[in-house]
Amino acid sequence: MIKKALFAVLLVFATLFKVSADEGMWLPLLVDRLNYTDMKEMGLQLTADEIYSINHSSLKDAIVSMNDGMCTAYMVSKEGLMMTNHHCGLEYITENSIKYNSDYVQNGFWAFDKKQELYNPNLTATFLIRVEDVTAKVLEKVNNDMSSEEWHAAVDEVAAQLEKEATKGTHYKAEVKSFFKGNEFYLFVYEVYRDVRLVGAPPMAIGNFGADADNWLWPRHTGDFAFFRIYMGPDGKPAPYDKRKNVPYVPKYHIPISLDGVQEGDFTMVLGYPGTTDRFMTSKGIQMALEEINPSIVKIRDSKLRLMKEDMDKDPSIKLMYRSKYNRSSNYWKYYIGQTEVLKRLKAFDKKKATEDEFTKWVNADAGRKDKYGNALNVINGAYQELTKYRRAYVYFREAIFRGPEIISFAHKFDSLHFYLQTDDIPEDLKMAKVADLSTKLKYYSSNYYFNSYNMEVDKKLFIALLRILFDDLEEEFYPSFFAEVQKKYKSNFALYAEYLFEKSIFSSKETIYEFLRDPSAKVMEKDPAFIVMKSCYEKYEEIKVDYNRVGDELESGERLYMAGILEMYEGKRTFYPDANSTMRLTYGKVTKYTPTDGTEQPFYTTFDQLISREDPNNPDFIVPEKLKDLHEKKDYGRYKNADGTIPVCFLTDCDVTGGNSGAPILNGKGELVGIVFDINWEATASSLSYVPEQTRTISTDIRYILFIVEKYAEATNIIQELDIR
Repeated sequence: MIKKALFAVLLVFATLFKVSADEGMWLPLLVDRLNYTDMKEMGLQLTADEIYSINHSSLKDAIVSMNDGMCTAYMVSKEGLMMTNHHCGLEYITENSIKYNSDYVQNGFWAFDKKQELYNPNLTATFLIRVEDVTAKVLEKVNNDMSSEEWHAAVDEVAAQLEKEATKGTHYKAEVKSFFKGNEFYLFVYEVYRDVRLVGAPPMAIGNFGADADNWLWPRHTGDFAFFRIYMGPDGKPAPYDKRKNVPYVPKYHIPISLDGVQEGDFTMVLGYPGTTDRFMTSKGIQMALEEINPSIVKIRDSKLRLMKEDMDKDPSIKLMYRSKYNRSSNYWKYYIGQTEVLKRLKAFDKKKATEDEFTKWVNADAGRKDKYGNALNVINGAYQELTKYRRAYVYFREAIFRGPEIISFAHKFDSLHFYLQTDDIPEDLKMAKVADLSTKLKYYSSNYYFNSYNMEVDKKLFIALLRILFDDLEEEFYPSFFAEVQKKYKSNFALYAEYLFEKSIFSSKETIYEFLRDPSAKVMEKDPAFIVMKSCYEKYEEIKVDYNRVGDELESGERLYMAGILEMYEGKRTFYPDANSTMRLTYGKVTKYTPTDGTEQPFYTTFDQLISREDPNNPDFIVPEKLKDLHEKKDYGRYKNADGTIPVCFLTDCDVTGGNSGAPILNGKGELVGIVFDINWEATASSLSYVPEQTRTISTDIRYILFIVEKYAEATNIIQELDIR
């Protein structure tokens, strides 16, 4: 397999490789070679070395991966202050609301000194130390004659060795990541901090203004931001939480803030951790997404959301407990609806097919190419044909079971405890120590997290509805074994079975779990109906995964060969960027207007005046806090207003982002902060598979609105004083 240069060509399958300067999620270490000239012409005033360097501090040192790519964040002060989205921090705001019996979700939270900041046990902050091209080292160990198993084993072996060498004698972690379907490999070295504390968050009415009604749409008026602080040990290294000893983290770089705002046509760039894209997907992949994956996800989440909302609307305590869960599920429910609609309208399948026809013509024009790449598409198409039924079952288990009724996932957390309770393969003293340790941790988790945001009646409804969907929609070969009992003993009545399960299971209440953990027993767990259901589901899921992975390996082999051919076909003609894979990327573009499908042209920004005009006291998504209305009435805007006297709230750019970029900084040509990424528009939902250059937009909250909220609404002048405002 011949290595192709990463800086070979920009690929846009949806538009048959049409080049678009503002498209692409680029590796920062290659900006100097690939993008710098273009970026300078568009308005960049920094050097490439000021964006990415391993020899001195640079912009990349300010960018944070929250919880391994869940969201992006960034440093805004020399005292470890970090900014991200409100929706990225909502889980931690909710946990602290429950822990301290204070509704920080609805009322907001502000620490006016460091002593008031709240620790978040489940939150990590990861910094990129360096990136290294290790393609040659990996590919010298593999060849096209290897089976998929042999190929992966060889790659994993050399990757493990490279990771070990990169972290030897350090506290860093390392990961070798594949690019271009296994045609290139890069080593990423990271530093992870685990003491991260909540500093400030606006109330839900500001941080999620517009909520589900506005999601993926424009115009927007959302103050989607929150502040956290990273702490380190006295030695300057990552350390476990210690309120007494730990000190604020001193970042290598923090981002200065501009109050100049943005104008149409201004250069902007984003550094962040985009999750995943698959723009090299073939037509058969698009077909499976449109006909199987997306409709399945939408159907299951539609039922889940409807049931949660029914009880959330009836009971404020349930609304608090389930708000974050509802938002997480709703976010991508709407996303897949939009993606399906846009892909169909764009005729993405036909365009992918046209690219494949062009590839086939190029291959057949040369005997050597035909021998090397001639079977790639046949392998891919055959794999997709077999993969479809397994993929559907895979999606149903993930959505209806593992992201469905919580009693199943909760029971799964006890699986390790069960293992140690029943094993005879380790010494008794070690066994008892592990049992005691796990019991303590499970009791802590149950008490401080799980049952604080759990309602049995809501979960029972989800269990009945989602398991019924799985039963009705999947072939019997994919049924978990407990379905036989439901069919035989309960006549396929999942409501009756749920009544029995929730009444008898120790996992349905805090009291029964506490009682069990005082004297844990493997036999009790093995007889528990929820534990039985959990084991049954995971066993069937593992069976499905065997076939799913087997066919997936065949698909991967075909895609790797196809990708190698595409790289060769366009070598020296265009510029490629790799699919997103939760590694740091840079994207750039300009501030621009937007014309939605079947709509009229919309300005690139929204204002505080418009936000006030959208107030609807009868709709919880459009409530405006009284203090915010008072500030508007008095025009008390401080230094954050435009020349026309109003405050900008949100704005649009054509930067190329996707899930995982939430919370990333929008920077101007000087590398100054002008906003924070929080969403994309409806047409951009298709961009993970097929880029839409004319209509893809990134939606950001203007930094001036954020600072206005912090200073005038929250009166958190301690935060304002800490920032580097220019």
